[in-house]
Amino acid sequence: MSGEADRDKLLAGMRPELRPGTFVFATVAEGAMPADLVPVMSFREAEGTTLILSEAEAARAGLPAAFPCRWITLAVQSALDAVGFLAAVTARLAERGIAVNAVSAFHHDHLFVPLARAEETMEVLQDLAGGA
Repeated sequence: MSGEADRDKLLAGMRPELRPGTFVFATVAEGAMPADLVPVMSFREAEGTTLILSEAEAARAGLPAAFPCRWITLAVQSALDAVGFLAAVTARLAERGIAVNAVSAFHHDHLFVPLARAEETMEVLQDLAGGA
């Protein structure tokens, strides 16, 4: 399945969706992830496995968590080899001083932004899509 690769079409077609809930980043040692955890994302690094999961799930598992955030899905099918889409999005957020942790998945790109800046981020993204 292929997605859109044209940056301008991606920006114009972007429909940001603010997901419910609060999410956090945590890390566990290799092979130490509790079996009942269902993270949104996991990624193995040399220092351990990074998890993005709900704040409640991290608390239940007793995991130290960082960066309480909201999850925004950029609902446009982007190609995995698309050039400049996330750069344009993150540059616009950087202009506003909004931190963002971006994750590219097979179908969509996802942004994790500070709790207090989620609504502002949605406005910036909607403006960016409208102006593309």
